[in-house]
Amino acid sequence: MLASRDMALLGELRALSPSQRNTFAACFLGWTLDAFDFFLLTVCLKAIASDFHVGIPQIAEAIFWTLVMRPLGALLFGLLAERYGRRPTLMINIVCFSIFELASAFAPSLRSFLLCRALFGIAMGGEWGVGAALALESMPSGGRGFFSGILQEGYMVGNLLAAALYGLLFSHLHGTGMLTGWRVMFMIGALPALLAFYMQFKVKESPVWLEAEQRRKAEGRTGSGISFETFLSYLPRFLFLVLLMTAFNSFSHGTQDLYPTLLEKDHGLDPGKVGLIIVIGNLGALVGGIVCGGLSERLGRKRMIIIAALAAVPMIPLWAWSHTLPMLALGGFLMQFAVQGAWGVIPAHINELAPAPVRAVFPGFAYQLGNLCSSRNGVFQARIAQHVSGGALNLVMSWTVVLAAIAIAVVAGLGREARGEDWTSAELAVSHERE
Repeated sequence: MLASRDMALLGELRALSPSQRNTFAACFLGWTLDAFDFFLLTVCLKAIASDFHVGIPQIAEAIFWTLVMRPLGALLFGLLAERYGRRPTLMINIVCFSIFELASAFAPSLRSFLLCRALFGIAMGGEWGVGAALALESMPSGGRGFFSGILQEGYMVGNLLAAALYGLLFSHLHGTGMLTGWRVMFMIGALPALLAFYMQFKVKESPVWLEAEQRRKAEGRTGSGISFETFLSYLPRFLFLVLLMTAFNSFSHGTQDLYPTLLEKDHGLDPGKVGLIIVIGNLGALVGGIVCGGLSERLGRKRMIIIAALAAVPMIPLWAWSHTLPMLALGGFLMQFAVQGAWGVIPAHINELAPAPVRAVFPGFAYQLGNLCSSRNGVFQARIAQHVSGGALNLVMSWTVVLAAIAIAVVAGLGREARGEDWTSAELAVSHERE
């Protein structure tokens, strides 16, 4: 039965028009390359710290500033996308994060580097919401979950690309001054700007946004025209999305950020073995996101999220408490299959829950606010572990999985199911309500 369903989903992929394929490819690559640029920073932390003659904690502030500025970018670029369209906004967004990545490569001081990373964070924060809106509004509603799963895993692909580039290239870069290895890596990270040229000629505007814009022009209105009163009417739904995304970001960061440290400290593994387990975990994430995203078309978004989230709990013994490399690798694969399986449903689910006139704003803004709310998760885990188990992370990370999985199941269960909603009809209904 699953095989026939997979064949049906692949048939939907083949049935896309050239325009739909180009749009989805551009949005997937935009999210992938955005994540690629972000993870170049994480793999080069030691080299950047050495170049600026500071410690790792001082350079790690760049990660904080990237994360803390992302909600601002989601709001800014989301509003632009509602008013001027998804396609031109996404093009500007891609050029912006490429420019700030390139500027980071030429930063002469730590202060200027941190400023460049904060500006990059604004651009990074805008990409997900605008790209997801453009991609999913251009896809057939029946396969939205399948495409959602693929789209979300662009983040993991970006992570893998950054790690691969670092592993293959960095040791061969021995420049000096403004051409040290990490700076060359960041220069390569500016190449995503070329994607904007592809979008200029190959990608069309969202048909949902175009239809809504035609109605607005017929009514004598320009752009989305979101008023403060309208925003307040959507506030309960927005707060629900923020709560949901806080639980989700705690789930992913709680299983990923300190996991390499857990493997090194609690299990005594060397960097090579740690890297192998992380790669295997990322492969599990890719498979889980696509499979669970597709299954959400059959089982429903809420049910699939709940099943995937709770499925992470039985994986804890293999993932955190195993004593052999094969079992830890299997645990890493299964844990990230479940975590990113739940995440694979998210682009479709929260875009379907978002009110039609603010679909480019609400999902991305809620996502990034949830990310902000959970940004200290790793710090809390490390401090609790220090007090409870002398620094061993097994126990605190295991309880993180349990609590985050239950939180996701409860919050998702309280929301409504909007699988396959006709977005054109939703836009029309909103238009009539205004009249």
